[in-house]
Amino acid sequence: MKKTLPLFMLLLTALTLLAGCETTSVLPVRGGSSSSFQMEGDERRLWNRSEEEQKKLERSDLLYRNEELVSYVNEVARRLHPAEVHQQIAFRIVVLKNPLLNAFAYPNGVIYVHSGMIARMENEAELATLLAHEMTHVTHRHALQQMRDLKNKAAFMATFNVLTLAAGGVGSLASLLGQVGTLAAVQGYSRELETEADTEGFGLVVAAQYDPAETGKLFLRLKEDVEERKIDEPFFFGSHPRLQERIENYEKLQTLHPGKGGMKNEAIFSRKTSTLWLIDADQNISAGNYNIAQREAERYLSQKPDDAHAHFLLGEVCRQRNEQGDLDKAMDFYRKSIGQDPSYANSHKALGLLHLKKGERPQAKEHLQQYLILAPQAQDRAYVLEYLKQCE
Repeated sequence: MKKTLPLFMLLLTALTLLAGCETTSVLPVRGGSSSSFQMEGDERRLWNRSEEEQKKLERSDLLYRNEELVSYVNEVARRLHPAEVHQQIAFRIVVLKNPLLNAFAYPNGVIYVHSGMIARMENEAELATLLAHEMTHVTHRHALQQMRDLKNKAAFMATFNVLTLAAGGVGSLASLLGQVGTLAAVQGYSRELETEADTEGFGLVVAAQYDPAETGKLFLRLKEDVEERKIDEPFFFGSHPRLQERIENYEKLQTLHPGKGGMKNEAIFSRKTSTLWLIDADQNISAGNYNIAQREAERYLSQKPDDAHAHFLLGEVCRQRNEQGDLDKAMDFYRKSIGQDPSYANSHKALGLLHLKKGERPQAKEHLQQYLILAPQAQDRAYVLEYLKQCE
């Protein structure tokens, strides 16, 4: 019977093709004391491939382009290294609209963080921990090290096709991630390199005066999230064993600085990132993760109790979950949404359809008509008009 290679071996095989013929595995740390760093041929090829892949991502609608948030996460990243390192590597943090829990770095310093990852965080120290980990992968040139350490020289594209199928759970992102991005997002690095990223990243966080006691909390929450979803995440940071390794590494590192204290910056973090909570809630509703979506919408309302969209999302959670008593709860949330903003069209439509479902035609007609008044160019106009006929 023909045997198939396990996914891990396929990933390793895929990495080797980009490596070319070089076999040196000991590399100087980029950003170190030497100012005479010269990029070698295989690293230049790796950077070129990374830049090509990033162009596709930049043209997609998956990037979260809120300038205030993007500027904020990049400010946090700049605090983690001295200016001379940033002169060598133009670090850039990009936020992707994706509820699955992940972050990954390209070797040229562009780091992608999923909106779902940030939405699980509680403070800036956690964000700094994640960014420091990914930035260490870049400064220590882990992608190149891992590729040079591999020996098998099988064809890359056949492996990449298998990889893409295995990572199909990423949705539209799967079709945009190329060879380098898929390998970074799905596989991560060897245990040794990940431990180095944890250790060096932890040092950066402490040096930047963040509270070391906060460094492992994100990974504990991520572990709980994976367990709650009861699925095998396709991403490195969604892998249960890998998360456990992160937790254990940070627990060991924290013993080096008992009771040190430092910055958490909870208030500014919440203020700058709260818009992601609603984006993530919306995406989790679409994915059927209703309890997660509910927590995120409620978290947003704890800061902005008058937000019509957050009330609408809670209505959607109840309507689509459809457990006992949920439809009545959904109607209450839609009414609260309209009470906060009478012009919020989607709540009128949702409330109208629920009234129609209950046989309450006059109320259904009122809200469906109001929806069409507020959204005259709605793509579902014909669909709503058909329901209005049922209200006669």
